[in-house]
Amino acid sequence: MAEFEIGKHCQIESCHQKDFLPFVCDFCSGVFCLEHRGKDAHSCSQEPVKRESRSEGGSTSYPCSFEECKRKELLPVICPQCEKHFCLAHRHQNDHKCEKLEVQQPRMAATKELVQKIIESKDGSKSKGRRGAKNSATAAKVALMKLKLHASGDKGLPQTERTYFQVYLPKESKVPSQPMFFCSKWSVGKVVDYAASLASLKNNNNVLTAKKLRLCHPETGEVFRMDDTLLSLLAHPDSPLYNGGMVILEYLDNECTGVHNVSDYIP
Repeated sequence: MAEFEIGKHCQIESCHQKDFLPFVCDFCSGVFCLEHRGKDAHSCSQEPVKRESRSEGGSTSYPCSFEECKRKELLPVICPQCEKHFCLAHRHQNDHKCEKLEVQQPRMAATKELVQKIIESKDGSKSKGRRGAKNSATAAKVALMKLKLHASGDKGLPQTERTYFQVYLPKESKVPSQPMFFCSKWSVGKVVDYAASLASLKNNNNVLTAKKLRLCHPETGEVFRMDDTLLSLLAHPDSPLYNGGMVILEYLDNECTGVHNVSDYIP
């Protein structure tokens, strides 16, 4: 049976001890035992051996292209603009002063200018489309969500029967409007009475000669009939009322058919 030679002898002539786990000097590449492994122990006077990187069968290093930087990376780090290799510290355009960095500036400036124009155009059209947005489905949903946060009403009403309005109060009131909710099954007359109690308004609807509180159309200012129910008004295809919409509450003479100027209430 063939014998395998295990270990190596120390290169110090006076030692020549065989070591099964010999040490290789990083400076002179000599083989030594444990006792003579140090540089001083075997009187080593050589400079460190420079190990060159290999591209075949080994690893390849990629030197940084930035001025006097001596760093290298094991994997290529290429700038997509100038297509040069850089270390991780100089991989960004600003860090290695990329020669093609100025090409990006006009494009960024043009993009910024375009965004600014879009913003300005939206700001200019906001006031024009504001009144039309009041009747849109999206505006109605947003208004309803806001009203639900602050509206006053009978907390015992089921959520499915609640109808929310921003109620614009009579001109003599201290506050211009107040969010409220009512039962959709109520008549307009009951809505008026309940709104008056919530807003602490004087209600003389049972006095024959006194001015009466009336619920009015949010667009034309016309008075709603007191015996109509909210449910019937909301279901009518031509009705301006919707859940989350607006109504006007005002004191009117018995012969009066509505308020004259809606803009005095609703901005």
